[in-house]
Amino acid sequence: MSISATEVSFDEHTMWVALDDGRTLGVPLAWFPRLLAATPEQRQSVEISPMGLHWDAIDEDISIAGLLAGRGDQTVKRFSAA
Repeated sequence: MSISATEVSFDEHTMWVALDDGRTLGVPLAWFPRLLAATPEQRQSVEISPMGLHWDAIDEDISIAGLLAGRGDQTVKRFSAA
């Protein structure tokens, strides 16, 4: 089964993604630095596809599968304890 986004909205700290299965995900903007730094107009220019979300002006792509798995920006290198 493939789950897709139907709508994306924002408040001051959160991206809200409505899914076609009835759920709504709230994701901290801090997980995605380019979205956090974007203007409200840039955030609203999202393109929704069956696989995810795309913002051309800020070069951001977010997969629905990644959101459901709790993954943030995968381009940021995170350090882990050894």
